[in-house]
Amino acid sequence: MTAPVRLIVTAFAIDVVATLVFVVVGRGSHNEDPTLAGLFVTWWPFLAALVLGWIVTVAWRRPFGPVWPGLGLWAITVVGGMLFRTLSGQGTALPFIIVATLAVGVLVVGWRLVAALIRRRSRTRTPSA
Repeated sequence: MTAPVRLIVTAFAIDVVATLVFVVVGRGSHNEDPTLAGLFVTWWPFLAALVLGWIVTVAWRRPFGPVWPGLGLWAITVVGGMLFRTLSGQGTALPFIIVATLAVGVLVVGWRLVAALIRRRSRTRTPSA
């Protein structure tokens, strides 16, 4: 079963923005080159891994799921992003791997947890008399 297209597009867009936020904040904290080209060089490995994650986890079936596909997307985005960075000659120092793992987890799984809490809360509310 597949979720409605609107929800799939929304979830994918939030994930894309989440990886972009991770890259923008990271580059900014290291005073990296602020050009679009520099940003894209850092971002594409994580964006490509995110797309791969969506395919592997079949995320469109349950795009807002924090556990599945959320945890799978997190793992694939980080591991794939590091692999693509290595293959393209970019660095993967241990501190970067740790920060990326934490940040991508908070961003990709975090928004899904917030969405799940909001949905749960709205379902448990009883109408006022």
